Amino acid sequence: MSNLLHTINSPADLRALSRQQLKPLADELREYLLHSVAQTGGHLSSNLGTVELTVALHYVFNTPHDRVVWDVGHQTYPHKILTGRREQMSSLRQRHGLSGFPRRSESEFDNFGTAHSSTSISAALGMAMAAHQKGESRHSIAVIGDGAMTAGMAFEAMNNAGVTDARLLVILNDNDMSISPPVGALNRYLAQLMSGRFYSTAKEVSKQVLKGAPPLFELAKRFEEQAKGLVVPATLFEKFGFNYIGPIDGHDLNSLIPTLQNLKNLEGPQFLHVVTKKGQGYELAEADPVAYHGPGKFDPAVGLVPATSVAKTTFTQVFGQWLCDMAAQDPLLVGITPAMREGSGMVSFHKRFPDRYYDVGIAEQHALTFAAGLACEGVKPVVAIYSTFLQRAYDQLIHDVALQKLPMVLALDRAGIVGADGATHAGVFDIPYLRCVPHVSIACPADENECRQLLTTAYQQNHCVAVRYPRGAGVGVQVQTDLHALPFGKGEIRKQGQRIAILAFGTLLYPALEVGESLNFTVVNMRWAKPLDTELLAQVAQSHDALVTIEEGALMGGAGSAVLEALQVLDIQKPVLTLGIADVFTEHGDPVKLLSELGLDATGIRASISKKFPQLVKN
Repeated sequence: MSNLLHTINSPADLRALSRQQLKPLADELREYLLHSVAQTGGHLSSNLGTVELTVALHYVFNTPHDRVVWDVGHQTYPHKILTGRREQMSSLRQRHGLSGFPRRSESEFDNFGTAHSSTSISAALGMAMAAHQKGESRHSIAVIGDGAMTAGMAFEAMNNAGVTDARLLVILNDNDMSISPPVGALNRYLAQLMSGRFYSTAKEVSKQVLKGAPPLFELAKRFEEQAKGLVVPATLFEKFGFNYIGPIDGHDLNSLIPTLQNLKNLEGPQFLHVVTKKGQGYELAEADPVAYHGPGKFDPAVGLVPATSVAKTTFTQVFGQWLCDMAAQDPLLVGITPAMREGSGMVSFHKRFPDRYYDVGIAEQHALTFAAGLACEGVKPVVAIYSTFLQRAYDQLIHDVALQKLPMVLALDRAGIVGADGATHAGVFDIPYLRCVPHVSIACPADENECRQLLTTAYQQNHCVAVRYPRGAGVGVQVQTDLHALPFGKGEIRKQGQRIAILAFGTLLYPALEVGESLNFTVVNMRWAKPLDTELLAQVAQSHDALVTIEEGALMGGAGSAVLEALQVLDIQKPVLTLGIADVFTEHGDPVKLLSELGLDATGIRASISKKFPQLVKN
């Protein structure tokens, strides 16, 4: 094999290669990518599918002068490798290492930070119009997947772009279908023909000529649409004002490059439809792209191997089992996910209750309002959604759910620190943004069994209740099989001590207990950020010299803030130390180490208390 890849330290080096060298380079890049991700873990299937497209984009366009915005961004590992970060790939998704997503502060080639879906067309259009306003000649390209196209924001952007003369190219990376070789060959020819100047000019000239004879013009227009519709799904995108090209084989550089070169010379919004295959070039990932979507470390020669040791039950698994058990008891329960069936633990529910399972696609806003419509008719929706993704449906939560006091359960997975995915996926803002909304309650289970119990409690309420739980496993508490509920809005004293009471919200109860045992402090499992157990709070506040609140979430407006507000209403004046996440975006890395850096492990909690209340800390 050649060693071209190690000569590429920037896209300028790539553009110095001949066309004939690009295929071997792509093969090297795919091999390097596979072995790199195998060492670090990370997103694999999506990146294997974008190798050729990435090579073609950087070869044809003058990046970073020309702007490329990658939607979601978990498919940008080839992009990172070709833009001077090859030697840093060993640090991918690790503390102080490369982000798993585009990040403006990381590279001038990362034109826009992404991680949530469907933002690329809006951002690229903004960049294109800024270039126009400043009199700069540059191209703006949005690369968006077929899943991300289901979100309304993508269509909002296209609706806007279609009435501009922006130098905007939208590339639809369609990895949910395949093209047979004959069709691929035909589409290659058609794409190159339709993206060429001759076709474009001829079409415009004919329109001008025929406008003098309206019947002939309409006939020609209908014929064009019908002819193109025989081989391409052009009509929808052209109605938005885009010139549609495709679909073409996204793994064929001999198709991609001339098509992109042709499109580069056209004016106005362009839409290129490319078809790729997740896991391309690695048979195991091709066969099971879901399993290889975000694997941990593995041996590429062997593939993913089932764990030999018994893994701890995760909170996601607890939710999945509870959902099935509650659905078996209540025929009115329905489960809703915005395209996160596997991630949210709904595979078993889907198999057992297919008629009560709704995957609405990447459409969080629709998910909430859809659930609201179901709730209006007496159905009991359970919306399984990551904490960070619920942010996108905030308007719907307020106006369509809470304002109408509609009952539903929001199962907020990935609450708190998430680790390798970093700030974009961290669920640290949910308590502040939910707490201020009337008719919304927030449960914070401390462990796996309490998660199941609080889900049942939430389901029994006649309003919206969010149950927030972290990624991964807890301390390993045995999970009961019944559907026992805990009292709504009530906490408990887990350890009776003296002087200082630690009020814990969520899984940080356990490091708090460790501190409480060592220093003989009282430890309270608050369980609910809203409604706050003010009766228990008053009792504890009056019998202790100081209070400490601890939460795995944003301090500003969080559970600690709720305690301070409640003490003010109760007219109880006691010194309070609030521990949580300060006014910063958390970094990516190992969650245990991140919590330690944030001072939210037992050592950090003890150090903060000792610094704040030295006179009350006695060994």
